[in-house]
Amino acid sequence: MSETERTFVMVKPDGVQRGLIGDIVSRFEDRGLKMVGGKFMQIDQDLAEEHYGEHADKPFFDGLVDFITSGPVFAMVWEGQDATRQVRNMMGETDPAESAPGTIRGDYGLDLGRNVIHGSDHEDEGANEREIDLFFDEDELVDWDQIDSPWLYE
Repeated sequence: MSETERTFVMVKPDGVQRGLIGDIVSRFEDRGLKMVGGKFMQIDQDLAEEHYGEHADKPFFDGLVDFITSGPVFAMVWEGQDATRQVRNMMGETDPAESAPGTIRGDYGLDLGRNVIHGSDHEDEGANEREIDLFFDEDELVDWDQIDSPWLYE
């Protein structure tokens, strides 16, 4: 059995503008994941630069920062067994053109630069904790018992 973990997810400005927050949240809830934090917010320049810091020396960095600060986002923390890998699989490939139908990006995205959603990388061990800490204070995360958990996990 996999370990319960928390993972960071964000509906990007294009997903917010297209009214996809509810659909995306429903997909994760339908899967059995549990939201423990959610925040509708406008990302400022400093937070954007820190969030995308690993790309600071790449030619697309300024475009990433400009886009993520161009409108509101919906930041979330989801919890469940193997949550990061589950979320990444549900999101699909970074490039929507390579994402399978049924994934979030496969169903809602057409362009690499407008791919609707961000999720922590399951291959980067510290990504979840770093991103959760960037966007949420500890008191903004809620520990609660999901009543259907006995039906989700052995």
